[in-house]
Amino acid sequence: MNLFSLLKPETILSELEVSDKQELISVLVDALSDKIGAVHLQEVKDAVWEREQVMSTGVGKGLAIPHCKTELVDENHGAFAVLKEPLEFNSVDDTPVRLVFLLVGPNEKNSIHIKLLSRISRLMNSGTFREQVFSCESSQQILEAFQEEEEKYFPG
Repeated sequence: MNLFSLLKPETILSELEVSDKQELISVLVDALSDKIGAVHLQEVKDAVWEREQVMSTGVGKGLAIPHCKTELVDENHGAFAVLKEPLEFNSVDDTPVRLVFLLVGPNEKNSIHIKLLSRISRLMNSGTFREQVFSCESSQQILEAFQEEEEKYFPG
């Protein structure tokens, strides 16, 4: 499964302004309302926040990957944000985040969930790719950047 196939222009939030981690998670989950269903949004927010309380998903280099697994979805869904201002996230390297990839997956597809988390981390580890994302002027351009980078790193 490709990351870019999890994203749509409406689930990519560019120049997002939020005041804290909890608001960020809420906004990202809300971006998935068409996929998750409005009645389940709060439950998914709670699940992501609960996971975040166990250990920060700020993985370093200005990237966070908040995520959860839940019985409320049958497949993986993603949302991505480029923050206008860096946000403190208790990251492993103490660097505030500006890039955030939310992943929500079903309980029974654990191996796919782990593979997707790994793929996000590998892609975003590229300084060139991160700079490319920062230079994008629209959600569509960010989506295209993900597709191009994935095809380069993970051909076929």
